[in-house]
Amino acid sequence: MTELLTGKEVATSITEGLVKRCADLKAKGKVPTLAIVRVGEDPADMAYERGAGNRAAKVGVEVLKLALPEDTDTEALIKKIDKLNADDDVDGILVLRPLPSHIDDDAVRNAVAEKKDVDGIGDRAMAGVYSGKKIGYPPCTAEACMEILKYYGIELKGKRAVVIGRSLVIGRPVAMMLMAKHATITICHTRTEEMDKVAKEADVLIAAAGKAKAVTEDFVKDGQVIIDVGINVDEEGNMTGDVDFDEVSKKNVRITPVPGGVGAVTTSVLMKHVVDAAERKL
Repeated sequence: MTELLTGKEVATSITEGLVKRCADLKAKGKVPTLAIVRVGEDPADMAYERGAGNRAAKVGVEVLKLALPEDTDTEALIKKIDKLNADDDVDGILVLRPLPSHIDDDAVRNAVAEKKDVDGIGDRAMAGVYSGKKIGYPPCTAEACMEILKYYGIELKGKRAVVIGRSLVIGRPVAMMLMAKHATITICHTRTEEMDKVAKEADVLIAAAGKAKAVTEDFVKDGQVIIDVGINVDEEGNMTGDVDFDEVSKKNVRITPVPGGVGAVTTSVLMKHVVDAAERKL
């Protein structure tokens, strides 16, 4: 029988703790503040911005929204980020990505000050994940996966974990975070041979392929824990993950739904990072 590992309970648990922490900060005269920087009007970016704003309101974090035109160049964007870096009232900066193709993504993500990089997009944040040292903040989606596993009491020590996807946003960092919990890691990607057989050996499967329904019934086995990171739109206009849920749910697995899984937790993790940053200033 399939068990859903829903994100709502995890997000609620994180939020409840943050509400008190925000109240304590405000009592000391500090209002945790997140600046969201958006270039253009991509619907996915605007949806995430709304979701982050809603979560911030529940927690007690103030949001400063900075919407820039689509034709903003790299230099102009970095100037805006530098201004936010220098603003002591701003505790965290979230730059919505991917950015338009004419903007230098590497330059922008590394322009965000380490102490304000609450989405963990800069090279220093990545170095912290890979080294195991507390440098900056880990990427929110990767940490959301770990929060779900922790909330549902899923043991990682000595277990085999397979990550499908090697991006810097989720695949590589979540692999390092799983390894830090003493799991044995395999990373699959587009050049992996017989990926279905490799995935089927996993105790924990993280699907971050970036392709709708890429993970089919052939990839999974009974008893597996599956974290579906993907957010896609299928041919009928419905939101779907990287896992073919209808097929995979025929097995006896524990799986996050899409929507209502990892995405529901990611914005809560983002708020946790903002509150952490605000507390460090006191």
